[in-house]
Amino acid sequence: MTLAELRRQLLELQHLPDNTLVVLAKDGEGNGFSPAVEAIPGMYLAETTWSGEHYQTEEQRLSEPDPDEYSAAPDDAVLAVFLWPTN
Repeated sequence: MTLAELRRQLLELQHLPDNTLVVLAKDGEGNGFSPAVEAIPGMYLAETTWSGEHYQTEEQRLSEPDPDEYSAAPDDAVLAVFLWPTN
């Protein structure tokens, strides 16, 4: 899913009240759920078609007190929006 696709789908939900909860599934089979707590940009490196690694953007990494504590994103990582669950 791209950000444009997400925006299109969210437009279809604009009739819902602002206090409607956003909940993330643990996996594609619905084996658990957790409310979303944050949406942030970052870098994503796919390892398989269903799993990969999160990295900070270079700007995020350099704004850390100790930027060397975090690995730079590999060259083939792509910009992504990450939806973080509460748990």
